[in-house]
Amino acid sequence: MIQEVRKGDEIDLKSIKSFLFENRLIENPENKILIKQFSNGFSNLTYLLQFEKKEFVLRLPPKGAKFGHDMKREFKVLLNLNKGFDKAPKAILFGSDLIIGRPFYIMENVDGVILTRKKAFSMNISSSEYKKIASTWLETFIELHKIDYKKIGLNDLGKPLGYVDRQVKNWGNQYLKAKTDEIKEAEKVMNWLEKNKPKKHKYSLIHNDYKYDNVVFPNNSWDKIKSILDWEMCTIGDPLMDFGTSLAYWTMESDHKNIKEVLNYPTVNHGNPSRMELVDIYESKTKIKINDLVFYYTYGLFKISVIVQQIFLRYKIGLTSNEKFKDLNKMTKLLLQISWQSIQKNRIERLF
Repeated sequence: MIQEVRKGDEIDLKSIKSFLFENRLIENPENKILIKQFSNGFSNLTYLLQFEKKEFVLRLPPKGAKFGHDMKREFKVLLNLNKGFDKAPKAILFGSDLIIGRPFYIMENVDGVILTRKKAFSMNISSSEYKKIASTWLETFIELHKIDYKKIGLNDLGKPLGYVDRQVKNWGNQYLKAKTDEIKEAEKVMNWLEKNKPKKHKYSLIHNDYKYDNVVFPNNSWDKIKSILDWEMCTIGDPLMDFGTSLAYWTMESDHKNIKEVLNYPTVNHGNPSRMELVDIYESKTKIKINDLVFYYTYGLFKISVIVQQIFLRYKIGLTSNEKFKDLNKMTKLLLQISWQSIQKNRIERLF
């Protein structure tokens, strides 16, 4: 959804215009630039630039953000993906923090259908369509994991050896740094993840935030995905960690109201497979047996809880005035409670 730029999220349009002119994206610096902001999402700030009958997207980190907001890295990922993967937005320009105070990059604007909760509701999508959407979504996810990352120059993007150990440790540390409330389940979940890490792993390029509202369908035929968005957390790691995060976002129609309240995604609509059905399909298509399913699902929930908590902390200390962040600490608590329920019951469905 596109809206006017929120108060506190303004950027220096004069400097942006000079940058665009110097790099020959705008022909005349006197021409007007319209700028709007994409409202969905909780992470990096994303703007639509419109000028001279052209449209581009500008992305930059929120004020005060440090962990996981490396614009230069994200730009590099897109630039290399453009060499051999046709489902990533075209990277155009990178701008240093000397221009508008924070590093940013510009990419193409991808037209199509993004299944946010509001968009999905407005389209009145049928159950048979959701079955097709889920199948296309999963097929593309598997395709992403098969990318030859060495061939396109991304072999130095991450360190596969020790990836799982580092992720469990790093997300735990990030939670403690962002902690604002005492949540009894937090320490229990962190300790359990540390003690139950899988011993064997495969490695591939992973997205780390693959969900319905981060993919663009060209139209409502739902037979292919045009582009995958938000590559900020992309790295080389265990694809099952990637899948676990996606499972954590995969809310079901039969889930308890607490889960549907905190993760209100279109996957809740009738026609989408359940989480276990999704696991079965994934295993069938990849020939990979997931032996540590609760670990991967719980890890995904915990990671999301940390990201949410970091955003809440920025709101609490005044680095953002966006009112939609004011109750995110409650979301953090619910996610940790869901994680602990999954661990206690040793399953990823029927948790309450």
